[in-house]
Amino acid sequence: MSTDLTASPPAATELHRYAEALIAHLAAKGTAPPAAPSFSDIPGYWLPPAVEALVALLAGEDPMEPLSRAAGRDQQQTALFLCLALAVSGQGSRIHASWLGTAFGELSVDRPVTHGQRSLWLAAARGAYGPAGKIFVLRKLDALAVQDHADAEQWIQALVPGEPSVVVPPSLADFPEMAEIPELAKPAMAAARLARLRARCAEITSARQGDQTAGAPLDNSAGEPVTNWAEDEPLAVLRSLIGQGGPAGPMASLHTYLLDDLRPGADPHLAAIALHVAAPILRGAAEELEADSRLEPPETLTVPLLGHRIRLRPEGPDQTSLAAAEESIRTEGMTPPGRPWAAIVLIVLGVACLVGAVVAELLLAAAAVAMIGLAGWRLWQRRKKIEADARYVDKQVSELRELAEGAVWALHAYAREAEARAKQAAEDATELTRLIRRGPRAAH
Repeated sequence: MSTDLTASPPAATELHRYAEALIAHLAAKGTAPPAAPSFSDIPGYWLPPAVEALVALLAGEDPMEPLSRAAGRDQQQTALFLCLALAVSGQGSRIHASWLGTAFGELSVDRPVTHGQRSLWLAAARGAYGPAGKIFVLRKLDALAVQDHADAEQWIQALVPGEPSVVVPPSLADFPEMAEIPELAKPAMAAARLARLRARCAEITSARQGDQTAGAPLDNSAGEPVTNWAEDEPLAVLRSLIGQGGPAGPMASLHTYLLDDLRPGADPHLAAIALHVAAPILRGAAEELEADSRLEPPETLTVPLLGHRIRLRPEGPDQTSLAAAEESIRTEGMTPPGRPWAAIVLIVLGVACLVGAVVAELLLAAAAVAMIGLAGWRLWQRRKKIEADARYVDKQVSELRELAEGAVWALHAYAREAEARAKQAAEDATELTRLIRRGPRAAH
């Protein structure tokens, strides 16, 4: 219900002044200011009686009369104000059971999460309302069956971002290109991803709330000043409710909040809640990853070696594919020399010059000797190139054979690793399931 505050500007000014002092005092010391409120009621406006009810609660007095008036004017805003104010003051256990439900309202996967809902979510996750508050949020999320509207890959990427594109097992350290072959890559990638998921889930579920520094502690036991709460969602919403804050920022969807809560570095209290929601998705993913990690490599496999595709068998490289590769090396490495036309022309010209020198000058004889020498040098160069090509081809063929033999032994080592990898993946899947079964209550 909206109210025209310009009808009574002095009362509104006094109200907001006291409300600001009240929130600052609650955030700093957990109590109301020692001075009694001096503002007047504003007809139709929920905040004046809501502030009176809060002050009465903090003083241990009966808040029913002002609480009834405030709820009659705007029940949800009143409940939200009281829930957040008591959480910020470290007295969230004093809220009435019905206030949390009224303040939270309806949650939906099709609508953005309101700032009020997110602030209550955060406060409850941090334990501001005790176990009952956390259970309340969990039930709200469970009722939506978020996992039925989610892409499993998105949740996994949120939990373990930055995964390597290729996982090279120890057996293939000398042949990293073989780790990219799908038949070998899939089991190794599955086992590595499962291990990372287990580690991230263990990190979330083992986080102790008392040891975390993310955000301000809602129990306010240290009596921290209000400036330390400036960026905290509950206090920001509370300030907005009393008219102190500016316009609310953009709201996000339920999926966006949950995925952000799962990312490394997120608030551990929120991560525990999000992990509970993602549990059915992760159980299914763990089963698939474990099954993929148990895939055995094929008996025969075609691998790229020195740019040639060689078929490997348990007893050694396939001779047919190896011979074809060697022939290709010889064809590409040995350039057909062709006829030495330049040398032949030089020799013919040199002989002609010698013949002419008999009947002509000595200079012509010198030119003939030079041309014949140049022809000999070109023939020598041609022979050296043929010999170099032959040596290169022999070296390439020898290296190819060594690599092919080494690749066969690497496949044998990979197969021996498969049993240990499958065993470790089974342990990781079992532990991951146990961790997510513990749920957010483990993060205490």
